[in-house]
This record gives sequence, structure tokens and C-alpha cells, in this order.
Amino acid sequence: MPLSALLARIRKLVPRSDDEHYDEIVRSFGVGTLRPPPTPMSDRELAQAIAEFLKQQPSSESVATLGRRLDPSSPV
Repeated sequence: MPLSALLARIRKLVPRSDDEHYDEIVRSFGVGTLRPPPTPMSDRELAQAIAEFLKQQPSSESVATLGRRLDPSSPV
């Protein structure tokens, strides 16, 4: 799945009030901290990963947690 399509799906799951979280996701994909999942995630799986991420401030730890959910083989 192209990154733009994944970001469009994520945008639907992140409320506008949490834009700093969305901005951190976009930045993290840009710098390589996050990588798209190697296999497509269901909407349910993606929603669960995003909900977990939204529970915390967008920090390096929360980005790492999201990264592990998106790509379990990631060393982050």
C-alpha cells in the first residue's frame, strides 16, 4: 500500500483535535522512524494501533510503540 493511502486511512482515525499526533506520525514516516506495514492491516488493526498511540503524548516512546504495531519486525 502506498504511504499516501496509509496516511489517508490514519487521518480518518485521528481526530482533528489531536493534530499534533497526526503531524508526528507524518514526520516519523518522513524521517524513517515509522515504516508502512509489510502486509496490509485491517481497519480494525490500524484503529487499535492508532487508539493506543493517541493515549499518550506523541513522544519517541509512543512512536516506537506504534512502529512495532505497524511493523513487528521493526527494530524501533
